[in-house]
Amino acid sequence: MIKRSKLFGNKTRVTFCLPKGAPAGTVSVVGTFNGWEPGLHELKDRRDGTRTVTLRLDPGHYQFRYLASDGVWMDDEHADGVGPHGSELLL
Repeated sequence: MIKRSKLFGNKTRVTFCLPKGAPAGTVSVVGTFNGWEPGLHELKDRRDGTRTVTLRLDPGHYQFRYLASDGVWMDDEHADGVGPHGSELLL
């Protein structure tokens, strides 16, 4: 799931959210906003049983995927679309 909220100026706070344990292990969100670098934006466990990470992004078109520690790639069904390079986010 993706949650968005506008900030002052032109930035948007984007929270990427997955259920706890699905998939198992460490999960990072990787994409055009971080050079597809695993581990830079790792999802953290929350009290409500989800895992999240929040980023502040400029307006634009971004591609991203989730990468689990066992090499499993996942797209987000709540993204603005899914293209050949994964999930798409339009801000």
